Amino acid sequence: MHRSPPLASQAALVPFLLAALFAPSVAPAQSAPTKQLPPDLDARVEAARAAFAVPGLCLAVVQDGKVLVARGYGSQRLGEPTPVAATTRFGIASNTKVFTAAALLLLAEQGKLALDDRVQDHLPSFQLADPYVSRELTVRDLLVHRSGLGLGAGDLLWWPGSTLDRKTIVQRLRHVPLATSFRSAYAYDNVLYLAAGELIEARAGVPWEQFVQARILQPVGMDHTTVRYADAERGGDVAGTHAEVEGKVVAVPPMRSDNTNPAGGIMSCAVDMAKWMDVLLHDGALPGGGTATGDGTNAGEGRLLSARSVRELESLVTPMPIPARDEVLGDLQPEFLGYALGLGVKDYRGHKVCTHTGGLPGYVSRVFLVPDQKLGVCVLTNMESLRAIDAIVYHVVDHALGHGGERDWLAVFQQAEQRARGKLAQEQKLTADQRDAGKGPSLALERYAATYRDAWCGDVAVTCKDGQLAIAFAETPLLAGPLEHWQHDTFVARWTARELRADAFVTFVLGPDGAVTEVRMAKASPDVDFSFDFEHLDLRPK
Repeated sequence: MHRSPPLASQAALVPFLLAALFAPSVAPAQSAPTKQLPPDLDARVEAARAAFAVPGLCLAVVQDGKVLVARGYGSQRLGEPTPVAATTRFGIASNTKVFTAAALLLLAEQGKLALDDRVQDHLPSFQLADPYVSRELTVRDLLVHRSGLGLGAGDLLWWPGSTLDRKTIVQRLRHVPLATSFRSAYAYDNVLYLAAGELIEARAGVPWEQFVQARILQPVGMDHTTVRYADAERGGDVAGTHAEVEGKVVAVPPMRSDNTNPAGGIMSCAVDMAKWMDVLLHDGALPGGGTATGDGTNAGEGRLLSARSVRELESLVTPMPIPARDEVLGDLQPEFLGYALGLGVKDYRGHKVCTHTGGLPGYVSRVFLVPDQKLGVCVLTNMESLRAIDAIVYHVVDHALGHGGERDWLAVFQQAEQRARGKLAQEQKLTADQRDAGKGPSLALERYAATYRDAWCGDVAVTCKDGQLAIAFAETPLLAGPLEHWQHDTFVARWTARELRADAFVTFVLGPDGAVTEVRMAKASPDVDFSFDFEHLDLRPK
């Protein structure tokens, strides 16, 4: 949640890594699957860890109902000796979304809702900015990123760590502007998964956390898995959180707020993710023929979900455009690409693939399923580097599909990292070169000081003390820091919490009388994660 996925920079991934969700893909070739692990697996994992400065990770691979590997590598925390074990928990971030989708399908199997029911039939107070969309949006629409909201729209309601509860966040969605018409375009969001969590509570009678724990994690046997972001700080066998901050890999604070658990709150490990992938790959059957808990499910004895429900999870709903040229692989592209229910769907070497990434402060993950081969690969890391993960995932998948050794994936993703860093440096230099630093502000600094309000995000205070402006979001404590003059009436918010890596332009718009009439914000670098959706704010003097 973030920063989540399906979609660019390694330095700021959170809640939820979008272009990366489905990359990469290669044209089909006739090779016999080996159904084996690469003989150099451990060496390749360690090489990827070293290349991308990842302190620790865990890897799970399942195929044909067997766990080929469930293992930890490296250390739980930078500079400390405690190793990552197969049971060490990591934040799986947006890989939580498929659990939320599965929870809704469980309720559908009980007859408590249908995916094509209107959300307002179950949550009468639910509203988006457009009355038509509010009335027609279905349960399925909550899960597939086609509501009309822009990329990451509304994420500032929960990220980074707001004081708002889940119900308040969902209530404020009516004020978040829509970017496109209903069901016309794909744009990844997190906030509608919060609405899905509220819908689950309304129909199940218990909070999302309790329902997922009892109706999914327990039957599957995911005994080491928890359902809250906050568990990252509650001790035990938990990996620390790390990221590259100002050129150095350091420990960073984890996500602490539980208000968006349905979009990304699950903490899991190699052993448990192997069990979860096996359930999905076997059409909802529980490991060892276990029994689902709770009353009213029609999945059947020994099943978590019916085969029909699993097909719903994996069926493409929202198509995504295929780029004219893949930045990493040139013309080796998928033939189809889209989003299902909490899973991305594409083709890879002639096989249908269901995959998703997840990103949080200090954690990144990927799940990669090849259903027709009953193959599943999951990597969880305690460092924000998706390219490290993909260098491992595609090495394993290629070997299993009979293409081992055809491509040096570590070299491919190292080169991609170098290109991305070079491109970022060029873009940042261009922005700096265009700055008209000699043009000072139009007003005395104290005249910018005021409290400004956005209808959905709340109050933002600009203060002036000893000739220095500062900015602070009332409901997001970490969004606070000095304002440095950039040019004209534009300043840069330099957040005191530098691990956010999210500096923002703050532009004061003046009226004919010279007073501030509105404040606009924008990301100060293309490296800023999409969940910092400053561009959607419309701040007016309170």
